[in-house]
Amino acid sequence: MDWCEAFNRDAAEQGGREPEFSTRDREVVRQQILAGRRFWLFIDADGEPAHLTGVNPPAFGVCRIGPVYTPKQHRGRGIASHVVAELTARGLADGTRMCLFTDQANPISNKIYEAIGYRAVVDMANLTIQPG
Repeated sequence: MDWCEAFNRDAAEQGGREPEFSTRDREVVRQQILAGRRFWLFIDADGEPAHLTGVNPPAFGVCRIGPVYTPKQHRGRGIASHVVAELTARGLADGTRMCLFTDQANPISNKIYEAIGYRAVVDMANLTIQPG
């Protein structure tokens, strides 16, 4: 849960937004785990957790990867590239179409995903409307 919160915090910082991770968000993650969403934790050679990737169960033949989170002290070692490529290959081998969301403002992750074989399909925005 801490790493899901850290992912949201780092993504918000990178995107110039205020981080938002509420009690509701914690409950959503908990429900995803109970419903069979798989989280993959990469442990480095020293036995230290170094990376987390989530994989949703397929829906209508499509599986979404995310979050993809590597704490700052473990970045730049190719861990995320390896994990995302492996999980993508497994999904494709099962006949599932694979997708993920990425932040246009993050050239590092976009380069990694393109190298794995992902291609941009559509741009999206999340908007929050609050009563005045």
